[in-house]
Amino acid sequence: MARKARSKNMILYHGSDVVVKEPKLGFSNRNLDFGKGFYTTSLKEQALRWAKRKAVLNAKSTAFVSVFQADFSSNDLRVLDFSNDLESWIDFVCECRSGSQIYENFDIIIGKVADDKVFKVVDMYKDKIWDKNRALKEIKVYETYDQIAFVSQKALDFCLKFDGSFEVEL
Repeated sequence: MARKARSKNMILYHGSDVVVKEPKLGFSNRNLDFGKGFYTTSLKEQALRWAKRKAVLNAKSTAFVSVFQADFSSNDLRVLDFSNDLESWIDFVCECRSGSQIYENFDIIIGKVADDKVFKVVDMYKDKIWDKNRALKEIKVYETYDQIAFVSQKALDFCLKFDGSFEVEL
C-alpha cells in the first residue's frame, strides 16, 4: 500500500482562520481521517471551503489560505497513497477516527475526502452494524477533492515551503 506521491513537486493549499507559515503537528487535536497531522489539498477551491468552515467554527471574522510549494523527492519518506482504493481507505479511516495511531507508521498520507456523513458510516461499520459492502455503498466521497496529510514533522520540514497566503471572503 505504501507508494510514492504522484508528483514530485506541486502546489498545496491549507485553509484556516490563520496564516500558517511554519506548519507544526501540535495544532491538530482530533482524530481525523488520517490521524493527527497537517492537512493540505492540491485544490484551491477545497482550501477556500476549509478556510471558511474553520473561521465559522472558531467564530472568527477572517479566513486564509496558505500556499506551499511541495517537494516529494525524498526517498526517506514513508508515503501511503490510497488513490481510488476505498476498501483500504475506509478501514484506515475507521482506525484513525477510533483513536488508533496507525498513521504514525507513515510520514504522508494521501486520499479522498468523504462528505459530512462519514461519521455515521464509520460508526455503523466500526460497530459491525453494516458490513464493508454496505459502508462502501453509503459513503460518499468528493471525487475531485483530495487530502494530503503530513503526519510527521520530518515530512513537514522537508516537503513544504511557504509560498504566501491570501485572505478569503466570508
